Parts: sequence; structure tokens; C-alpha cells
Amino acid sequence: MSLKVGIVGLPNVGKSTLFKALTKNPVDIANYPFCTIEPNVGVVRVPDERLDKIAKIAKAEKIVPTIIEFVDIAGLVKGAAVGEGLGNQFLAHIREVDAIAQVVRVFEDKNITHVHEKIDPLHDIEIVNTELILADLETVKKKIIKLEQEVRGMKKEAAKKLEITKKMEKILQEGKLAQELELGEEEYELIKDLYLLTWKPIIYVLNKKQDEKMAPDLPQDYPFVEINLKIEEELSEMSSEEIKELGEKSNLDELILKCYEILDLITFFTIANRQAQAWTVKKNTPLPKAGGVIHTDFCEKFIRADVINWQKLLEAGSWTKARDFGWLRTEGKEYIIQDGDVVEFKI
Repeated sequence: MSLKVGIVGLPNVGKSTLFKALTKNPVDIANYPFCTIEPNVGVVRVPDERLDKIAKIAKAEKIVPTIIEFVDIAGLVKGAAVGEGLGNQFLAHIREVDAIAQVVRVFEDKNITHVHEKIDPLHDIEIVNTELILADLETVKKKIIKLEQEVRGMKKEAAKKLEITKKMEKILQEGKLAQELELGEEEYELIKDLYLLTWKPIIYVLNKKQDEKMAPDLPQDYPFVEINLKIEEELSEMSSEEIKELGEKSNLDELILKCYEILDLITFFTIANRQAQAWTVKKNTPLPKAGGVIHTDFCEKFIRADVINWQKLLEAGSWTKARDFGWLRTEGKEYIIQDGDVVEFKI
């Protein structure tokens, strides 16, 4: 499955620096707002040492990791929801991603302009989130007008949809993210076509300097990582040998794995045709549906699959030995694929 994470934040907080460090692609970085007008897009490998170990014992000639696509979206400003800055153009780009990485500046530097001329991470987060909420509120208000017409026309399920949508309107009017409204699975299905921005999982990337130890006092349920993006940018321009000599270590892998965590994703593996490959699915995915990310036939023509945990496979030393030891499990349509499973599908 294709995953897309949008990098957002106020101008001059380090969004393009993060993008460059992640993708090792040169992008236009300048000390003024709206440097990034068209979104830069970069594909990043998801770090997973399990895949390399599986490939080694399988004597695979090719290794294919899972990937995340990062989109560097230009800076939001107060009033974006009503067209300030580059306004709705950026909000449209955010609408297309699966998750949001919101970069927040927590360092002081008189040489780098802050759009509000002060460092206040919580205030900056509030501004960005408020613009997303206001955009969602506009979407919801338009939907309510349409649903009220459908209720008058006695359209099926319109009244129920209207009731839930009004609950969402109330949450947004209170300045809360859409994700804070607790919905049952059936309720979510009824209004998921709203495609709200603040339904998307958000991870906060705190851009700090080396000597700063304390993170801002974020609410407990705010997932975040602390990264010195200036150092990450410098590391991205060095060879692995140079990095090793300096004794430095990148923290970008933590961000990539955190994106997997907030999106509720797991990884399974296949070995076929001298190729070891990692695949991404949502947690609680049935085996046939997981096979569908490889090829539709693996879902539609599924019979069964041989499954083994990656650690057990390493212990066996090869797929053949694992079979001889009786360690391969035959699983059917009801099996829920687990993180770290190595699978051979039968169709």
C-alpha cells in the first residue's frame, strides 16, 4: 500500500530541511515565507533490519523494502483557511496525505526569522491546528446543508448522517480536532466521505538545537519526536564512513517508525524468486486481504498460506529447514496477519 505523509508547519520552522534530510534530495531552502510553493515529493525507505536478516538466510539477490512518500507542503499561516498566504492550495495538498508531520520550532536563533517574531511552540501548534479545524468546519457546514435537503427528500440514512455530522460540527466549533470525536465503526462509515483534515493522525516534529533538553509541555496524547534538523541536514550530505568517524547518529528513523505507529501499520515479508520483500498493511488485516497488496489474485484466488514468524525462520536457518522442523503453520482466510510474519501464499 502507498503511504503519504505531509510535512506541514509555519514558515521557517524547518520543513524543507526535514524533507531534504529524509530524502537526501536538494530542495530550495531560504529564510523567507513561502519558499516551497509546489510540494516537493520524496520516497523514503522504511528502516527494518528484519528484512536484511531474512534476505541473508534466503540468499536473496534483491531486497525490496517498504516505503513512505513524504510531501513537503509550504508553510501555513494564520488565516490560511480563508485564503491567507497560499491558503487553500496548501490545504488541498494536506487533504491528499495519510498522516501529517507537523514541524514545530523550539529553538532560538536571531538569524532565522520567526513569522510571529517569538518562539512559542504551543502557540504555533495551535495556529496550524486551528487553520485545519476551520477548513474542516467549512466542509462540515456545507455537508449539513446538503444533508438537511436529503432529510426533507426522505433519502435513506440522511437523518442519521445529519445527526453524526452535527456532532462533528460541535467538536470542531469547540476548537477540537475531528479525531477527538469518538465514533463507532458504523458511524464512521456513514460520514467518512467528509475526508476531514483533522481526522488524519498528526505527529509533532520538535526542531531543537543540540544543547536543548526540554520539550515544550505538549498534551499527553500528542505523539512527538525531538530532532535537531540542522544536524540531520549535515549528516544527509556525508558518507556513512564520515558519519561513523564523527560518532553521530541520525534520529530520522525514529520519525519514520513513529509514522508507522500512528497509522496503525504492520509489516510482513515474502521470499520468492530470489527476492526478499517487505509489505505494509493495517493491523487486524485478514490474510487474503494482506495478499491483495501483492497482487489481486492473492486475495481473490486465496486458498491458504504457509506462515512463520521471522525470528523462528532465522532460528531454522532456511525456509526448507523450517518446513522440515514442522515450524511452518498453514493458515486460512480467518487468520489475522501479524507484524513480522513471513508468508508464502497458495492460490
